Amino acid sequence: MAASFLSNRIYYRFKPYLPWRLRMALRRLIARRKREAFRDVWPINEAAGGAPENWRGWPGGKKFALVLTHDVESSNGLAKCRRLMEMERRLGFCSSFNFIPEGDYQAPAELRSELLREGFEVGVHDLRHDGKLYWRRNDFTQSARSINSYLKDWNASGFRAAFMLHDRERLHHLKIEYDASTFDTDPFEPQPDGVNTIFPFWISDGNGGGYIELPYTLPQDSTLFLVLDETSPEIWKNKLEWLVARGGMALLNVHPDYLGFGNDLDAAEYPAAWYEDFLRHIKTAYAGEYWNPLPKEMARWFRENYRPAKKNHHSEDFFSANGHDAKLPLAGTRAAVVLYSYYASDPRPRREAEALQQAGADVDVICLRKDNMESAFEILDGVNVFRIPLKRRRGGRLVYIFQYACFLAASAFLLALWGLKKRYKLVHVHNMPDFLVFSGLVPRWLGAKIILDLHDPMPELFRSIYGLSEGHFFVCWLKMMEKRSIAFADLAITPNIAFKELFTSRSCLAEKMETVMNSPEAGIFNPENYGDKGRDNSPAFERSGERPFILMYHGLIVARHGLDLAVEAVARLKAKIPGIQLHLYGERTAYLERIMALTRELGVEKQVCFHGFKTLEEIAGDITRADLGLVPNRLSVFTEINFPTRIFEYLAMNKPVIVPSTRGIRDYFNDDEILFFEPSNTSDLAAKILWAYENPVELKRLVENGRLVYERNYWETERERFLGMVGRLLKLQSTTVTVEESLVSGR
Repeated sequence: MAASFLSNRIYYRFKPYLPWRLRMALRRLIARRKREAFRDVWPINEAAGGAPENWRGWPGGKKFALVLTHDVESSNGLAKCRRLMEMERRLGFCSSFNFIPEGDYQAPAELRSELLREGFEVGVHDLRHDGKLYWRRNDFTQSARSINSYLKDWNASGFRAAFMLHDRERLHHLKIEYDASTFDTDPFEPQPDGVNTIFPFWISDGNGGGYIELPYTLPQDSTLFLVLDETSPEIWKNKLEWLVARGGMALLNVHPDYLGFGNDLDAAEYPAAWYEDFLRHIKTAYAGEYWNPLPKEMARWFRENYRPAKKNHHSEDFFSANGHDAKLPLAGTRAAVVLYSYYASDPRPRREAEALQQAGADVDVICLRKDNMESAFEILDGVNVFRIPLKRRRGGRLVYIFQYACFLAASAFLLALWGLKKRYKLVHVHNMPDFLVFSGLVPRWLGAKIILDLHDPMPELFRSIYGLSEGHFFVCWLKMMEKRSIAFADLAITPNIAFKELFTSRSCLAEKMETVMNSPEAGIFNPENYGDKGRDNSPAFERSGERPFILMYHGLIVARHGLDLAVEAVARLKAKIPGIQLHLYGERTAYLERIMALTRELGVEKQVCFHGFKTLEEIAGDITRADLGLVPNRLSVFTEINFPTRIFEYLAMNKPVIVPSTRGIRDYFNDDEILFFEPSNTSDLAAKILWAYENPVELKRLVENGRLVYERNYWETERERFLGMVGRLLKLQSTTVTVEESLVSGR
């Protein structure tokens, strides 16, 4: 974690020498820029609004929960605690006061006792509030002993780190019921990686224990009033309205230090009347609709009602046939995963890493770091994610090679360093690039097995991107690297039949290559999650009047994906299909500007809408409102053999999809199972869209047949295949793996 706090170390080291006004001026300058840059995710991040799996609501049918907390940072704040407590008690609210055990003040025992006696709570706020809690792992072990001693002496069960720094793995050393050091979204914090949920969630220690994480979901008062110079609690009120609409937890952190109870306010104070106004607003606008527990009460209620059940593995599924005790088949296995990508948003590596973890392996992931909003280290669903501070940038061939080389060097160094200590049994490397597999050289020398996961064939992909001939020296070099990379690995896997046949035809024996398909996550792409919108009675099959006919494309916005064909088809059909619309989803690229220019040239700018990047959950929701999915790929040496996962995502949601008639897709679908069009043919694409509009009954039959193909390739089935391959590679005595649904985490 020390690497993620490098800039903060500098700040904390020099903080005592900087006057408060200068520090605040610098923070305000930076905050103004950040506020503009992050206006789409602060103070409201729509992606955080989803309820946890199996959510049944708050006690007593309340619409939302309200949790109030206070961090006391100085003797000045300590002196205001009783006035703040009296204000809340008078208005009918309860809260928690968190004190610093070894700060510049001592929390009097009589004050702590009074708070508890009056129905409030006492918590521990860091140890010294110096920003150094997580600097050194060995130091934290000693700090944890001290914190646990204060927790016991103060009869406290909750913790919050200074400056909202967080390392959820190390907090397992604390004897706590809950931690409150995270937030749904807050780019103004030193460690600004939000947890993207407005609900509590469980943090497991992997041994049946753990604690509840309570993220704050309303902006901190110091950020709002001191850094951003807001002059009213309107942002609190507006976000509270959003939280209530989603039935979430409104958790607020107000510092007594910054409350001004008189008329003469210091530069570091704001009127306490603003906080009181907000409490009165809650009391009147939401009377009878909220539950106001203490943080410890929230943690205990959530633990009792939503703590995930322990995984139940049947002994006959594991090792029992050989006389061993029932256990997870990969228990004790240390595995490393390497990918030149962003782990959290890359479905295939993430699901395979989680499959290893759920089967008992201790999994370390080395990946890219998108920006400073992402922490250098994080535990995601039990997987240890280490992010190298490199950002993927698109460019020419030399740019790609340089970036790949830098990442190869960094990942090889880390695997060598960790491999000597951890003795990995498995290293799973994802291309691109193929030669990233050589990062596992030292672990392989120490006995680890190497899997190379070939997402795409690099020679064909680069030919498609740059228009290179098959005999181009760069393409020949890529083929050579492909062959040597596969030879270095113990097992190679790839997503579809056409890719497998290509690799085995030029780089390896068929026995060394296996397929694991990219199937959608059933927990996300499930029509049951979206009510009737995702069923067969969706608007795609029952249209009337002037309702828009919505075409949808989501994915990478590049030339080979043929969005110009889709725009031209819309222009041809504008007069034939009233209300036709094309909705595009994906990250903004240079190619998008060409597409938008084309819409203006063809006069369909009102028919084409670009939505930008959306999460998988948001994509699934928007699919329910589409009539027809599009995969308009242009024909190239790459798209001829590629199988886009988007096909299964539409079928999983009971939606029709038009696809190019290519080998990679026809390996799985026949004419009576999906709607094909001739690749790169605008006229045929337009004709098939028109046919889909005019023949809803036949289209429905295609969807039903196509969904059967999807159901034969569920991720659950592919996961079992993948774990079976790993088991055989590691020569385990049993390769059958049955893992129950992921633990409820609210993320």
